[in-house]
Amino acid sequence: PAGAGGMMGLPPDGMILLCVRGMALFPGVVLPIAIGRERSVLAVQAAVEQDLPLGVVLQRDAELQTPKAEDLFEMGTVAEIVRYITAPDGSHHIIAQGKQRFRIIEFLGSEPFLTARVEQILEPAQDKQLDMETQARFLNLKNQAREALQLLPQTPEDLDQAIQNSSVPSKLTDMVATFMDLPPDEKQDLLETTDLEQRMLKVSKKLAHLVEVLQLSSKIRQETTGTLEKAQREYYLREQLKTIQKELGESGAGELAQLGEQLESAGMPEPVLAVAIKELRRLEGMPEAAAETSMLRTYLEWLAELPWNKSSQDALDIAKARAILDEDHYGLSKVKRRILEFMAVRSLNPTGKSPILCLVGPPGVGKTSLGQSIARATGREFVRLSLGGVHDESEIRGHRRTYVGAMPGNIIQSIKKAGTNNPVFMLDEMDKLGQSFQVDPSAALLEVLDPEQNRTFRDHYLNVPFDLSRVLFISTANVMESIPGPLRDRCEVIELSGYTEDEKLQIARRYLVRRQLEANGLKRSQASINTSALREIIRHFTRESGCRGLERNIGSVFRNVATRIVEGTIKRASITPEDLPAILGQPLFESEVALRTKTPGVATGLVWTPVGGGILFLEATGFPGKGELILTGQLGDVMRESARTAISLVKARAQALGIDPAYFSSNDIHIHVPAGAIPKDGPSAGVALVSALVSLLTGKPVRPDLAMTGEISLRGLVLPVGGVKEKVIGAHRAGIRTICLPKRNMRDLEDVPAGAKAKLQFIPTENIDDVLAVAFRKPKPSPSSPRKSSRKSPPKSRGKSRRKKATKRATKKSPRKARRKKI
Repeated sequence: PAGAGGMMGLPPDGMILLCVRGMALFPGVVLPIAIGRERSVLAVQAAVEQDLPLGVVLQRDAELQTPKAEDLFEMGTVAEIVRYITAPDGSHHIIAQGKQRFRIIEFLGSEPFLTARVEQILEPAQDKQLDMETQARFLNLKNQAREALQLLPQTPEDLDQAIQNSSVPSKLTDMVATFMDLPPDEKQDLLETTDLEQRMLKVSKKLAHLVEVLQLSSKIRQETTGTLEKAQREYYLREQLKTIQKELGESGAGELAQLGEQLESAGMPEPVLAVAIKELRRLEGMPEAAAETSMLRTYLEWLAELPWNKSSQDALDIAKARAILDEDHYGLSKVKRRILEFMAVRSLNPTGKSPILCLVGPPGVGKTSLGQSIARATGREFVRLSLGGVHDESEIRGHRRTYVGAMPGNIIQSIKKAGTNNPVFMLDEMDKLGQSFQVDPSAALLEVLDPEQNRTFRDHYLNVPFDLSRVLFISTANVMESIPGPLRDRCEVIELSGYTEDEKLQIARRYLVRRQLEANGLKRSQASINTSALREIIRHFTRESGCRGLERNIGSVFRNVATRIVEGTIKRASITPEDLPAILGQPLFESEVALRTKTPGVATGLVWTPVGGGILFLEATGFPGKGELILTGQLGDVMRESARTAISLVKARAQALGIDPAYFSSNDIHIHVPAGAIPKDGPSAGVALVSALVSLLTGKPVRPDLAMTGEISLRGLVLPVGGVKEKVIGAHRAGIRTICLPKRNMRDLEDVPAGAKAKLQFIPTENIDDVLAVAFRKPKPSPSSPRKSSRKSPPKSRGKSRRKKATKRATKKSPRKARRKKI
């Protein structure tokens, strides 16, 4: 090797030094040493070639790659290289045997490796002639070493034999020091202790401490000995580690201190912090093996991780929020206006309470997706909790900590998931809450949805108040009547009606077509669908208040196009109405205008359902019998009472209506409402039932373009009904042009979309005479047909003028007689 020839210049007391890390070589001990650094490899190769001993010296800092003279300890061990090995991977190893201690006197050189003049230290002469004290220490050390070996799980037999056969105190001391698990600096201290008695005393103390640790470990091992399954092994190791750490003063106090810091920095109110600190003190004084320890730790972690004072910054740009809401949803002006009002109020009063909105409407009108749009417009986090099928109060308010596996309720869990204390929180499907025989989950929501109480909402698991007043709660429901009254009273209800045909067309063009193109992997250049085809799908392939069925049919069309493109039959497709039957099949729905007839005894009523409004045909027929009333069509009790009220009213006014009273005693009347598989109930078909009966008994058909709604009384009064908005939209969808509406319901037309309202004629009615006057009047010509001017009907004008002149002449001749005609 390079520089090996320079060794001939070493003085008699000169020595090649090998710097080692993390170990100490003692005299009389044989140890393997891995050689990694280039300077160390050169030193070993030089010693091997020249058959020279090595001076093994421990460096002070193990991180240094090239230690200098001042980085080494002064005392080391003279080592004889028993074997030098070069492994196939290129690494170098030696087996070295320690001979005796030495002290560095002077460094001679540092290149290519360290060399120094050394003073070798001989062992004292007491090794041959032992005094009584040294002999006693020697025997005690031997006994301690054997006791330590016996406490080990696997005792090395050769080491036990070497200790038992040892007769030299210095060699035994160095051997025990070598195999004890001590830090390198402590081993170096033993190496530098040249006085044998002092060295034996130090080793004996350290060995005694090791025996105590091994005895404690053996005790733990004996206590946990048994049938250890795989799952128990991990517990055993943890318990062993905890006991050792506790004995060494290194228990889990650090983790508890970290948990305490998290509680302090969580920003919780003072009363809650006091409860948390009290529970933390209980945890600190509790044994690790106690059953309550893990439960209490989990509870404190929940308190530390809740967003007590973490809030997202509200976006108060009204114009930007309006643009976001319009971008995500078409129409729904009332909801958008309410959200913008909330943002405006928040900008003026940042500490005000958040509203609690309840969106009620048929499926598919966009209630759930509105929550995400509101969160995006307000700059808040969004969380959603489905209440469908929830039948236990603990799912809302959590379980008490006394139960095994207790957890907080879904409200607190969702708040933690959001990470802020002011998210947009959607309670979906509130009308589908379940109820068990023990508890009512809707009662648990009363505190959550009360702006005056949710500031101190108390979850059973936490058992401390949490402020929910900054949360923007939005609940959804399909049917208002299914929501319990007290819960409904705490919400600001916003009703969402179904979409008209024009609104569905706009939604399809703006949102659904684009979304289904992306969902089916198509580009605008590959597939398109024109307005006529969309309108055809809306009219003849879907009948719903929302747009889910419409989107499914659009998706079916684009999937058909995607299949043909992949097969290579086409490269681009533009869907027209003529293409729909081949893709979607024959139309599922016919126009209800074609179902109407001018046959006497048929009237058109309006109906409300949870999925929107529509029209309903009421049929009446008579045949010889005993004067019985037959009702069919799966009618509810209220609707049966309406039918009996209608027949009683017609009987009472038979003469005024031109009906023979004797007809009722010699004939049966059968009233039927089609779609008999669907249950029907409610009083709003009263006026339609009267119209159908009068039409049957007078032989006059009801106008086919007219629909009517209203409850009837025995006095003939038309009473108001509910669901006017949905009924009007359903009538518009069915092609109705004129609607008889109770006069007291005319104010409900404000909520009807302007597009539907402009195409309908509304006739307010107060009594049944108003309804019958409209029902049997010929319909006016449609706006599309040419209207005749009043100037082009002179016969009618002349007839009127002649009647007026006759009336004037009669008044002049006989005033009393003329007055009786008017009456």
